Amino acid sequence: MTTRIARSLAAPAVLAVFLAAVLLPFLSLLLASLQPAGAPLTGLAVPHGIHLENFAHAWSAAGFGTLLRSSTVIALAVVPAAVLCATLAGYALATMEVPGRGRLYGYLLLGLSIPTEVTVIPLYYDLRAAGLTNTVPGLALAEVGAFMPFGVFWMRAHFATMPRSLIEAARLDGASSWTTLWRVLMPVSRPAVTTLGVLYFVWSWNQFLLPLILIQDPDRRTAPAGLGFFTGQYGVDVPLLAAATLIVIAPVVLVYLIFQRHFINGVLSGALKG
Repeated sequence: MTTRIARSLAAPAVLAVFLAAVLLPFLSLLLASLQPAGAPLTGLAVPHGIHLENFAHAWSAAGFGTLLRSSTVIALAVVPAAVLCATLAGYALATMEVPGRGRLYGYLLLGLSIPTEVTVIPLYYDLRAAGLTNTVPGLALAEVGAFMPFGVFWMRAHFATMPRSLIEAARLDGASSWTTLWRVLMPVSRPAVTTLGVLYFVWSWNQFLLPLILIQDPDRRTAPAGLGFFTGQYGVDVPLLAAATLIVIAPVVLVYLIFQRHFINGVLSGALKG
């Protein structure tokens, strides 16, 4: 009986620890952002009053209106294109007899082990030779390429677990590969695709190094890159920095909250199938 009670209490205790580990940083940021501007802070401190002017000051000083618009444009260009390419490649590698697909898949997986820092300098010179530096299409193409290895791995694993009888039945009915993908497999693949789309949005929104190197125009910087420059100017004003950080991460949290059910279903489905 004692062992059973201990086991029943262990799971909530572990969950509480993980919940605290996730929420405490956000709580610390929120409390810091509500402190008076320029106030010295050490650890968690409850503010004496709510100073929402920190958000207004950070918004105007960093120009977050332009930065967030630029990040949104890039994310809207990257996410659909990357999800489409990853879906088509994963479907082909999982269900078709593509010549050399094993080697091609292994080559794509190498991208998971190569850090962006290694490729950013050659990438910069290649894009500059093509006239694509300091442009949204150039940055979008770079991010799509950087995201492909994981996306192909994710979608190939998903399509590989689909019942072969479902695909064979569609082909016996005369369905082409294109029809099989979009009419048969995609309706049941929405959790996996949505999960990949949410991950791509988070990665694109949080991307710092590529925009910093490939975009020099201040009007085209993304929100994380703009936050980096803002930190250099207001590095000693912790409440202002906390307010700016919350502004930058708010869209990511909002997107996750909107798609959290599909995201969780996709992750659990992948874990169970794996």
